[in-house]
Amino acid sequence: MAELRNRQAYYDYFIDIKYEAGMVLLGTEVKSLRGGRASFNDSYCLVHKGEIWVKSLHIAEYTHGTVNNHDPLRDRKLLLEKREIRKIEAKLKEKGYTLIPLRIFFNSKSLVKMEIGLARGKKLYDKRESIKQKDVEKEMKRYLK
Repeated sequence: MAELRNRQAYYDYFIDIKYEAGMVLLGTEVKSLRGGRASFNDSYCLVHKGEIWVKSLHIAEYTHGTVNNHDPLRDRKLLLEKREIRKIEAKLKEKGYTLIPLRIFFNSKSLVKMEIGLARGKKLYDKRESIKQKDVEKEMKRYLK
């Protein structure tokens, strides 16, 4: 089972709250995801009319697909409970919060799920701090071996 992570999100944002959401997908999209063929570049989530949508998430066309293959950049609906959506909507109205996709994975029932996070953007000096922290951890691991 493939798990796809948005590594850039952890570099660019402080993740405050994470949610696990189901995804409304077509068959060829699921098959492409099983092969690990998706890209998070410039993807984001938004709330529209009480529903959460993921925009510009690129899921590559299925190689063995026919004429019924999907559009790689189409908008996809996320499935969450109403109260969770209301909480997210309230947080997004606060200054500085955004909703970003963090990872796509298959749960124990083989359903496609997406982990989304309420995040605040990092400043340049925060990013430098993250890099410094990562380097220190690498040095510690190397030293302890």
